[in-house]
Amino acid sequence: MAISPYIIGIDLGTTNTALAYATSDQVDSKDAVPIHTFAIPQVVQPSRVESQPLLPSFLYLPSAGEVPEGSLQLPWNAASRVAAGALARTQCSLTPSRVVASAKSWLCHPGVDRRANILPWKADEKARKLSPVDASAMYLQHLREAWNHAHAQLPPEHQLERQEIILTVPASFDAVARTLTVDAAQAAGLPHVTLLEEPQAAFYAWLDAHHHDWRDLVKVGDVILVCDIGGGTTDFTLIAVTDHRGRLELHRLAVGDHILLGGDNMDLALAHVALQKLQGAKLDLMQMQALSHACRAAKEQLLSEPKLKSVPVTVLGRGRSVVAGSLRTELTREDMEKILVDGFFPVCDLSAEVRRTQMTGLQELGLPYAADPVITKHLANFLRRHEPILREHFTKASAPIRTLPNCLLCNGGVFKAKLLRERLLQVLTQWSEAAGGGPVKWLEGCDLDLAVARGAAYYGLVQHGRGIRIRGGTAQSYYIGVETSLPAVPGMAAPIRAVCVAPFGMEEDTEADLPDHEFGLIVGEPVQFRFLGSSHRRNDPVGTVIENWEEELTELSPLTMTLPGSSSSANATVPVRLRSKVTPIGTLEIWLVSREGDQQWKLEFNVREQNS
Repeated sequence: MAISPYIIGIDLGTTNTALAYATSDQVDSKDAVPIHTFAIPQVVQPSRVESQPLLPSFLYLPSAGEVPEGSLQLPWNAASRVAAGALARTQCSLTPSRVVASAKSWLCHPGVDRRANILPWKADEKARKLSPVDASAMYLQHLREAWNHAHAQLPPEHQLERQEIILTVPASFDAVARTLTVDAAQAAGLPHVTLLEEPQAAFYAWLDAHHHDWRDLVKVGDVILVCDIGGGTTDFTLIAVTDHRGRLELHRLAVGDHILLGGDNMDLALAHVALQKLQGAKLDLMQMQALSHACRAAKEQLLSEPKLKSVPVTVLGRGRSVVAGSLRTELTREDMEKILVDGFFPVCDLSAEVRRTQMTGLQELGLPYAADPVITKHLANFLRRHEPILREHFTKASAPIRTLPNCLLCNGGVFKAKLLRERLLQVLTQWSEAAGGGPVKWLEGCDLDLAVARGAAYYGLVQHGRGIRIRGGTAQSYYIGVETSLPAVPGMAAPIRAVCVAPFGMEEDTEADLPDHEFGLIVGEPVQFRFLGSSHRRNDPVGTVIENWEEELTELSPLTMTLPGSSSSANATVPVRLRSKVTPIGTLEIWLVSREGDQQWKLEFNVREQNS
């Protein structure tokens, strides 16, 4: 395949965005191909631009007259009225109602219209707002324009949009969130991207860092837990080391569910600690958001400067005398360690259950955060649920059964805190030894802020034959809902059966047919297609029908559309067969092919486009 001058890896993170790259002219060399980090120019203070390795995933949308004219200009955009990056992150603790944050978490929230202008969430109706898709596109557009400005003296083929781009997503992103991510990239002027799961990217970064000795660090039969905790999500992935004709291979065995739990939750917990120190202070919603962001900055400073014992925290008052009404306290290292370690990573048994709260009839709209903040409990639930998968894997390999991971690789900014890494390793070792195993081995990762971007670039090299590939395919089994043909019963809707259209692990750029199944497709009028997924039903082949699926499958966002019929089939039911395809970029297509083969329609996990 043709290769572009650069191979690009982009980590579009909840808290930070990063870009790493390798030059393709070294792909055929015998030496390791170096991976570089792109320093991203951004406004750090009004009228001041600096290049930094990370672009904080924040957007500052100032109101008219709020900042001096031209103070947000960039080297490639003198008229910019939006600031992405460092300045926007600073503004979070000053004017949170004009800063978009955690857009990535909203991008995967099926309870809102992710194309609607809803961010900043709960900002005044007159305030400037963006959709989660548009916000994500703006981060990527900033990268494209910054890269192209830096390479302006080179030929056009060096522009970012002409490179091979690997864009990362959480392993737990469903097909809709993945498609929306691709749409955001296209809106940013990046028409061709390949998606890669973040925990896999983190492991690829580890492989790159240990390209000389990784085969000495892991062996056949090892199971590696990649625990990736970023600003908004917690992702668990299990990777097994196997043998194929005398060569080591890596297989992704399991991916956890989407858990909206991460650094944002920790910052809010620290904000409540700070609020208790402000005895008697009453903060409104926006002030509480500002306090949370101020605590995030204090936490990051404490983590980066080990000798510091405390950091001041300030939240602006409300009303005319804002400065006079400012509230000040401090966040101590002792506060931070106690809340983060004991609150989110307490020691617990492998049998510990995740707390499920009673659902209230009416709930405030917002992000569906995990009800239980204890990450070790979520991990215990993940490992218990996937124990049968490990047993099956080792049984097929005719190898000694291992039901728990024996290696740990951590990723995400949360693990900058050494205490958290040590506590997680302690808990895993406790579980392993209780099950008759030995201590869990720590795999030393690379830069926690840049690992995912660097690993994505490494994966781009793997696609050209450099390095070792983690085999995995789709992270879930996917199903389409089919209405049963039964006599109508008053007060009861016709039951829906789930038909598997893509099994777990279906590889990119492959297709699957359902030749023995024929369905009636309604054309010429609005209809709804229902999609479902499962990360633990791994053995369903294409065509498997599940009658009572409510407790086993998770329903994804439906797709409402009108499929056009031909002149002879308008407003009719057309007999069709199904064909599914996992595209090279990692999204899922379902083709509905008429019996005669003269017509076909394409369904994508896409909430906007209606292709035929």
